[in-house]
Amino acid sequence: RATHHAEDDWMDQFPGKHRIVVDAVTPHGAGEAVLFANNLYLSHKAAYNLTEKELAIVIVMRHFATPFAFTDVAWAKYGKAMGDMLEFKDPKTKESPTTNLYQSPAYGLTLPNLGTTIEAVRKKGTYIAICDQATRFAAQGVAGMTGSTMDAVYKDFQANIVPDSRFVPAGVLAVARAQEKGYTLIYAG
Repeated sequence: RATHHAEDDWMDQFPGKHRIVVDAVTPHGAGEAVLFANNLYLSHKAAYNLTEKELAIVIVMRHFATPFAFTDVAWAKYGKAMGDMLEFKDPKTKESPTTNLYQSPAYGLTLPNLGTTIEAVRKKGTYIAICDQATRFAAQGVAGMTGSTMDAVYKDFQANIVPDSRFVPAGVLAVARAQEKGYTLIYAG
């Protein structure tokens, strides 16, 4: 039996009977995680007639998926650097994005979220866990590319996260603790 840590109690605050953690690791995986969360809501409704409140879904944005837990404010300021660092381009402009593309339904089938937005799944009850280690790593890389400091970029990232999200010490830790608390793991490359 796993040891209880008060730092993980936030995972017990969701009312859902069915607990699922989606582990997003890459830019592509961040979009898949959003799509998977939406598919879980739709399929539970269709197959079992369950409401959104009967699911507890946490998406862990870690590693190179982490910047997709940041708002358009962060992307407007650091999008070029983040896009270059992640090798992630806007499929319409072929340039680094200046907005969080997974917050826009306008990209449809050109992105792995297939037009489902972070905001849409968040409104259904999805919660986002953000890897602090990856955030610090991204802040250091972006600072080097923009002539800023790691602390300044990190503070900007902290101030501009999607609603209903929280920082966790490490994404891998959140994924492990979620499984100890009975969450089923879905991996989103």
